[in-house]
Amino acid sequence: MKKIALKPLKLCVLLLMCTSFAISAQDTQAIKEISGKILDGENKQELIFTDIVVDGTNISTVTNSDGEFLLKIPYKYLGEKLVITHLGYERKLLNIVDLGENEKIYLTPSFTELTTVNIAAPQYDARTLVVKTLANKSSAYNDKNALMTAFYRETIKKRRRNASLSEAVVKIHKQPYSSLRNDHIELIKSRKNTDYTRLDTLALKLQGGPFSNIYTDLVKYPEYIFNEEDIDLYNFNYEASTNINKNLVYVVNFKQKPRVKDPMYYGKLYIDANTLALTSAEYSLNVKNKELSSRMFVRKKPRKVDVYPTQATYKVKYRTQNGKWHYAYSNIGLTFKVNWEGKLFNSIYNLNSEMAITDWEIPESKLAKSREKMLRPTTILTEQTSGFSDPEFWGAYNIIEPEKSIENAIKKIKKQLDKQNAKKEES
Repeated sequence: MKKIALKPLKLCVLLLMCTSFAISAQDTQAIKEISGKILDGENKQELIFTDIVVDGTNISTVTNSDGEFLLKIPYKYLGEKLVITHLGYERKLLNIVDLGENEKIYLTPSFTELTTVNIAAPQYDARTLVVKTLANKSSAYNDKNALMTAFYRETIKKRRRNASLSEAVVKIHKQPYSSLRNDHIELIKSRKNTDYTRLDTLALKLQGGPFSNIYTDLVKYPEYIFNEEDIDLYNFNYEASTNINKNLVYVVNFKQKPRVKDPMYYGKLYIDANTLALTSAEYSLNVKNKELSSRMFVRKKPRKVDVYPTQATYKVKYRTQNGKWHYAYSNIGLTFKVNWEGKLFNSIYNLNSEMAITDWEIPESKLAKSREKMLRPTTILTEQTSGFSDPEFWGAYNIIEPEKSIENAIKKIKKQLDKQNAKKEES
């Protein structure tokens, strides 16, 4: 059996050469900043990965793992509304002009009535629905070239301590969903801070960067999970339906059949009942086979060390605009165990990357791509340490609001690097 796996974040545990990139000028247009937290209206729990969009535009962001958000809106849109949506909750519209900083916004759970589920019960078995959804990309998804602005963040932790933080604003040259051509990514601006003293004798680096998140787009790249050969190796079944803004959403579970021993995926697919479009997916890699799953991720390592994943999770979300769906957000979380020969204790590393589309457009003409700034699928983000001390570094670009743990880590890592530089100057 020919097994094709999703292109994962490659883990490199030896220092590699990195390409440096230029930093572009900041966007200086007049903007209004809105920030706050999205909460469940009943239990007051934070709602993570909530979509926040300026109505009538493609300006958007998502909440972080604390339910917090920050959105920069050009003044010309102050008369518009903010649209907030989350799976299983009623859509909320708010006047942008009335919003400011540190807002607390509550969403109301939206329960799918049993009568609605019965009336709109799928006429296909779960596997057939998935096949029809994947074949539906030409009509349900954007079928034109799109230029997307996205924010990318990547973190590496040793156990619970942050060791490396990378952020970038990129332009995604998104090919039509009906096209077999791959997407291209252009680097606009980036910054990175790493404290290698927290990584012992290893220097972990993520290969792939923003491309790894782009490849989680199951509609554009179904061959990495549900290719023609592998789809029959999965079992599919329905679970209770849910909704987005009162639109019925089917929930399909999938996992590899018991007889299949190779590492494959398991998770949930959320499919819009009206358009048969994939609205989101949450899935994980079966990492029980240490040797085979390690081969999928580890590109290079010392001879006397074993490195293997203990967890690999993926999330992808889509958003609809003008009747067409498009890629909006993805998150990848990996946990690796590192065992050195002759050492009693092992090390555990957590690697996470996320990318959110913050704006996009359909260009009137084919855009010329700058080869100097185009990233490759094997890219490792540059070792720049500048920018974290500058609160205006991102200018008018929308980003995912930093979590408190990340903000604290930035300060600690910067302090450690300053100490190291001071010692070098003294010597």
